[in-house]
Amino acid sequence: MSKILNEVLAANRDYANDFGDKGQLPLPPGRHFAILTCMDARLDPAKYAGLSEGDAHVIRNAGGRASDDAIRSLVISYKLLGTREWFVIHHTNCGMELFTDEIMRGLLASSLKTASIDADGWHDCCEGPGSSEADHIAFLTIKNQEESVLEDVKRIKNHPLVPSDIPVYGYIYDCGSGRLLEVPAATAAGRVS
Repeated sequence: MSKILNEVLAANRDYANDFGDKGQLPLPPGRHFAILTCMDARLDPAKYAGLSEGDAHVIRNAGGRASDDAIRSLVISYKLLGTREWFVIHHTNCGMELFTDEIMRGLLASSLKTASIDADGWHDCCEGPGSSEADHIAFLTIKNQEESVLEDVKRIKNHPLVPSDIPVYGYIYDCGSGRLLEVPAATAAGRVS
């Protein structure tokens, strides 16, 4: 077993030993809201949003973007599990600001190994094999955090499967302070009409 696997399994044993009555939590989130945010390991939505287990749905992907799959999850969250408010929360110093679709596609075409970055940009460490399958993926990179939050809130609000009575709030998590910073234009676009 790897060191990481052993650590995860040990932590799970400790968690399960103190699990208590959490097995009785209802399926719908108790506070009736959902958060779409980035997968970045520095973000802990439970802490920055004051969540306990069972409170809210947290949907995470690279950049916290309103991808088709994220919207699918939000629609399920509302339609079947009763969430009534949604947050889109991106963050400062996001890795999705460090590359473009073209850069990612080029890196993957040359090698599937982990790339590195320096002052001259991204570099592959190794020769192939690579794959051109990345040509079919929109990586939803970010040029400007406020614009991407606004774009995602609008995409969610304008989606034909999203009811107009669900407010969608737009925020940026500041990795330097831990604060949620509102993107007023996004929250305005996400208001209930």
